[in-house]
Amino acid sequence: MLSKDEAETLLETIAVEVAYALPDKQKIISLQVLPGTTARQAVRDSNIISVFPEIDVDTATLGIFSHTLGTKGMPSAEEYVLKPMDRVEIYRPLIADPKEVRKQRAAKAREDRAAEKAQQKAGQ
Repeated sequence: MLSKDEAETLLETIAVEVAYALPDKQKIISLQVLPGTTARQAVRDSNIISVFPEIDVDTATLGIFSHTLGTKGMPSAEEYVLKPMDRVEIYRPLIADPKEVRKQRAAKAREDRAAEKAQQKAGQ
């Protein structure tokens, strides 16, 4: 049973989640935070680094429901004040630049088509 102080504190908090995922492992941590808590502070409070020690909490890119904080008019992770039921997502750094990957894929497709054409021509 909760004490009166614990119950009052719980009534003054809001429920949020902190999420992180790897290809083979993911974790969503539900926690209660005080109103005015920022996204970055919620990540610290969640202690998610006990599960994923590779996360650099101070520099990790964060988002709220797939909206990256600090981009497209969104406040930074240090400025975004959480609302009840917000999910703070911790994003992994990109391994490769998506534009470069598309260019490489298009170049390979061109090469494959040219090789196929040459093979068809040689077979005639």
